[in-house]
Amino acid sequence: MLKRKKESLEAGRQLLSKGLSQGQVNLAEIMDGYSKLLIDDPVRPFREENLSEIESSVDYGILEALQGTWVSYNVNYNKNVTSPSLASGIHTTIMPSPGTNSGTIPGKFSFDCEEYIEKLTFTIVPGGVRNRGGASELFCGAVKYEQSIQSVNTVKGQEDLKYTPIHEENGMYLWLSDVYNHAATKESIERDRGIHAFSQEDFEKYGYKGEYRDEPLVKVSKEGEENKYILLSQLEPGQPYYEIIPAQELKPGAGVDGPYFIPDYSISRSGVIPHGSTITLLGDIAPQGQSYLINGSPYFPDGKEAWEPDHLSISRTMGSAGVTPDNIIDLDRPAPAWVHETLDDTNDPGSNKIYTQRILADDLYPYSVRPDLRLRDTLRGQEVSNFVHIKMSSKMKTGAQGGILNVPFVNRFVPTVEVDMNMWIETIIEDGKEVLQLQYEQIVFFEFDFGNDGGTTSWPHIQTNTLRKLKDIPEDQRKVIEQQFPGTQPQITGDGSTGCPYHKE
Repeated sequence: MLKRKKESLEAGRQLLSKGLSQGQVNLAEIMDGYSKLLIDDPVRPFREENLSEIESSVDYGILEALQGTWVSYNVNYNKNVTSPSLASGIHTTIMPSPGTNSGTIPGKFSFDCEEYIEKLTFTIVPGGVRNRGGASELFCGAVKYEQSIQSVNTVKGQEDLKYTPIHEENGMYLWLSDVYNHAATKESIERDRGIHAFSQEDFEKYGYKGEYRDEPLVKVSKEGEENKYILLSQLEPGQPYYEIIPAQELKPGAGVDGPYFIPDYSISRSGVIPHGSTITLLGDIAPQGQSYLINGSPYFPDGKEAWEPDHLSISRTMGSAGVTPDNIIDLDRPAPAWVHETLDDTNDPGSNKIYTQRILADDLYPYSVRPDLRLRDTLRGQEVSNFVHIKMSSKMKTGAQGGILNVPFVNRFVPTVEVDMNMWIETIIEDGKEVLQLQYEQIVFFEFDFGNDGGTTSWPHIQTNTLRKLKDIPEDQRKVIEQQFPGTQPQITGDGSTGCPYHKE
C-alpha cells in the first residue's frame, strides 16, 4: 500500500481540480509525495467526530487521472506491418472447437483475432468508502468503470467497415487511501454492550462479584487447593497462575495495540463480465527504483526478445509452436516459411507446429501472436515524457489474493482461472502540449481439455488497446466513436467545464 504526505495530498488535490477543470492532468503532480506504507509508520487514531472530514478528504491516488471517458486512439508506426490498422485494440480468443467436450479429443481449439474500438468511462464516487473492521478502519477512494467494445472487420465486396458489439463490462476500482486504528472508548463500549451486567456463572465458578468483567481472571491456586481466582491486574509481580479466563468485555483503549492492517497492495478492481464471470484483481503501482513516476517510455522488446511466453497467445502448455532456445521466432520479421506450409509427421514431428500454426498465419500477425506489440508500435512514433505502470492479478504468487467466480456453464466447459493486467498511464508530448494516454494489456487464462499426456492446457485470451480522451483523438476517429457509441461526450461539471465535480475548492 502506498501512503502520501498530507501536504502533498492537499496540494495535489488543488492542482488536480484545477487541471481537470482546464482539461489537463499532470502525472507528476498526482504522484508527488507517495511512498510505501511500512509497519513502523505512524497509525492515525480514528475518531467519530472526524468522520465527515475523513470521508471528504479521501485519496484516489493514480485513479484520479482516469476520471472521464477514454476512447480508442488508432495509429500504426510499424512500417513492417503493411496492412493499415482498422482499430487500436487487438484481442485474441481461444475457445473449445465445436464438437469437443471436457476430457476428449485433446488440443482442439478455435482461434479468433480481431481489431476493436472501445469506450471506457471512469467516474469518481464522491466521498470515501469506509470499511469497518473493529480495531482497524480502512478508507478507500472508489472509481466506477464501464467498458464497451466493438470488433472492427472489413465487409467483403464493400469499402465500409463492420462494427460488431462483442463485450460489455462494468465494475469498480478502489484505491486504498487511509488505515486508522479505532480503539474502544467509554462511549462505544456502553453503546455496543451485549452481555449481562452481572454474571451468576462468574460468581459461582470464579467468585467474581463485579459487573461487566473487562479483564481476564487468573487462577492462582495450585492443583488440590481451594479454587481462587483474581483479576489479572491484581496479580503480584512474578506471582504464578495456572488458568486464564478471558475477559468478556472491553476496556477503554482496547485495540490500540493492534494488530494493524498493512496491505501489500494499493489498488483493487472488481468487475462483472456478462459471459458469466466476476473478478477481483489486486495490485499496485510498479516502481522503478524508488520512483512510482517513471521517466521516458514503457519498455517493450523487439525481435527475438519479444518471444516471451507470459505475453503470447501461445502458452507454454500449447507446445510453443516448436520454438526451442536455439530456434526462436523473430516477431519483427515475416512469419517462418513453415507457417504457410502443409505440415505432416515429416516436417512437424510431435505436432507442435500444426497445433498453433493458425495463430502465426493469422492476417494480424505478429499481433495475433503477441498483441501488446501493437502498444509498442503505437509508442514508437510518440514522445513519452513519463508514465505510471499498474500491475494487477487475480492470482498473486505471494500475499493477498484476488479471485474469480464463474457461473456453472463457464465453470464446467471453459473455466476462467486467472486474470493478469498491465496498465500504463502516459504523458505524451504532442505539438508542444501534454496529452494523457492510457494503454493496457489484459490476459485471461482459460482451462479446457488436456494434452495427450493428460496435462492441463492453459489458453490465453488477450486484450490490448491504446486510448485517449475524446478531445485528444483525430476528428475522423472521433466521428466513428460518436457514431458507434451514441451519447459519447466529454464529461461536464456543474459550471460547464470539463473535469471532476468532486474536488472543487
